[in-house]
Amino acid sequence: MTDIIDVANDQAEYFLQVALDRRPRPTCAVSAQFCEDCGEPIPLLRQQAVQGCATCASCQGLRERRR
Repeated sequence: MTDIIDVANDQAEYFLQVALDRRPRPTCAVSAQFCEDCGEPIPLLRQQAVQGCATCASCQGLRERRR
């Protein structure tokens, strides 16, 4: 028998998956040469390691902390 917490967890998981499926994806896997946030050049190693990156490592860290 399921209880209300199980139902709530199932709904939360469902809505998370829906949100992830709806998020915009890069149309191509080419990395940007300059950061979208600060305009500084993105290091070549980051461009190669993270396909489709649009921000430098510092700005990406800030974006993730804001979430």
